Amino acid sequence: MTDGAAVDIADDHILDKRIILGLIALREHLGCSLQEALDVFGARYEALRKDRPDDFVCGPDEYWAGFFS
Repeated sequence: MTDGAAVDIADDHILDKRIILGLIALREHLGCSLQEALDVFGARYEALRKDRPDDFVCGPDEYWAGFFS
């Protein structure tokens, strides 16, 4: 369920800090719960941060600011 091909649907949202839209896309695509979508989103965020750090619209310190789950 969480291999790269299954979750790359949310990559643009993740890179552009559209967290809620990314979670919605993952839930719809994977048919999973919100908690599962949060887990997948977090794992994909980490992978993208490692592989494509320059593609993010903000740094890691400010990415999660204001988002409380």
